[in-house]
Amino acid sequence: MRAILQRVNFASVKVDKKEVSRINKGLLLFVGFGKEDTEEDLKYIFKKVVNLRIFEDENFKMNLSVLDKNYEILVVSQFTLYGDCRKGNRPSFDLSMSSVDAREKYEEFLKLFYVNNISIKTGVFQADMKVSLENDGPVTIQLDSKRTY
Repeated sequence: MRAILQRVNFASVKVDKKEVSRINKGLLLFVGFGKEDTEEDLKYIFKKVVNLRIFEDENFKMNLSVLDKNYEILVVSQFTLYGDCRKGNRPSFDLSMSSVDAREKYEEFLKLFYVNNISIKTGVFQADMKVSLENDGPVTIQLDSKRTY
């Protein structure tokens, strides 16, 4: 599983020109699923997201998590995180999970937040979404459950 998380002052998602989700200060989290992903991959990314210390403390040091700050999280599915551009100019998505299986994994991933009583907002799986945000910092972090980077 791969994720891109951005520390934001605000973020929103529109589908068909209608806003479906909005958060204030917190994390915008893009997630993608690979063919080999398991429950362990989902748990790894979940734990990283909620515990990553990328918010400033009283000494202006990145030392606090989204949970420490009680900020919001917006989760958006993005299969293009598995785009492989090493060969040619068109991304290959051979490593991406099929949309049917990815929808299942996406729901499993969201459930990790719910069962841990962590409130989240989401985009719409497989929709043509328009995402707006103001990156704070900017702070953008890449996560890969296979730890390839």
